[in-house]
Amino acid sequence: MSDGPRLRVLHVLKSLGLGGTEKVAQLFLTHLDHGRFETAAHSPEDGPRAAQIRAGGSATYVGMPLARALAAFRPQIIHLHRAGWPEPDFLRPVRDYAARNPVAVFETNVFGRYDPTPMGRVIDTHLFVSRFCAERFVRHTGVRPLWPACGVLHNPVDTDFFAAALPHGPNFSAPVLGRVSRADPGKWSRLALDILPLLAREVPGFRYRVIGGVPEAEAFVHGQGLENSVEFLPPVATDAELAAFYGGLFALAHANDAGESFGLVIAEAMACGLPVVTHPSAGERDNAQLELVEHGVTGFVATTAREYADAARWLFERPDEARRMGLAGKKRATEWFRAQEVAARLGAMYLDVLARKFGGNGV
Repeated sequence: MSDGPRLRVLHVLKSLGLGGTEKVAQLFLTHLDHGRFETAAHSPEDGPRAAQIRAGGSATYVGMPLARALAAFRPQIIHLHRAGWPEPDFLRPVRDYAARNPVAVFETNVFGRYDPTPMGRVIDTHLFVSRFCAERFVRHTGVRPLWPACGVLHNPVDTDFFAAALPHGPNFSAPVLGRVSRADPGKWSRLALDILPLLAREVPGFRYRVIGGVPEAEAFVHGQGLENSVEFLPPVATDAELAAFYGGLFALAHANDAGESFGLVIAEAMACGLPVVTHPSAGERDNAQLELVEHGVTGFVATTAREYADAARWLFERPDEARRMGLAGKKRATEWFRAQEVAARLGAMYLDVLARKFGGNGV
């Protein structure tokens, strides 16, 4: 690539809400090298993430057709955030733009799915967010994810911020579990509820703090008479709020039957120095939570409510061991997910694919 004007990079999303996909795009846009890349985001829907993206130094194109945003910004790199399965309407403006302009098209393939359609061929490079997703892709398609057609790039986490926000780590003095998710029944597992009567009965002073409660969970708590042990809290919008929440916990209780294609909540809890208790998902469901949580090292993997409750109680009874696991998780999060380093790898991928596609001098 030659020195010259900054390369224009447009990240394309379906919304700018507080979900993990939107947060990943925000972190990439913030931490890409702004001396080399001019960055922007497009979404047909506005949301609280838009202001955060602009605060990080990127433009936003909101509420307009993608074709109009492409014509206005004229990107040389288009980075899509999508599930990976066929979406012809989503890809059509990208195909039409690529037919008239020199551009490299990337996607963060959130769920490791396969798009065999002609429209899908507009994508030059598919990035899987975990080794699990890449390996499942191979099992299902027989297609090996070889660079530059495919690659694995973990999602970024602002580990520096969390380390500074919690310089002494979380609170290991009180038996408090926490969980974080969207208020979506699909993000829950019965394990997240069935452990509660066990722990409330067996652990004096046990508390469970929940961001993203759903009606079934609230009904369960009321039906079991657990109101004094469980708190349902409102969503959080910033890493500062999230760090304050994690700082008051002893461990993160992750439980989601659908599993995780990455597990941003887990990675952020690890960055805060929390041990994590999780469980495997059945069959070919997402299981990247097992890639992040190493049993007995950064937390525990449990398969039943009894095992899960026992793992949490073991941590409560051994704060020094809980702290050791939390520090091991923090080290892993810093090594694997630090936003500045992940974004630097993404920037190098952009340059490599442009050079391969358009020659040594790029576009």
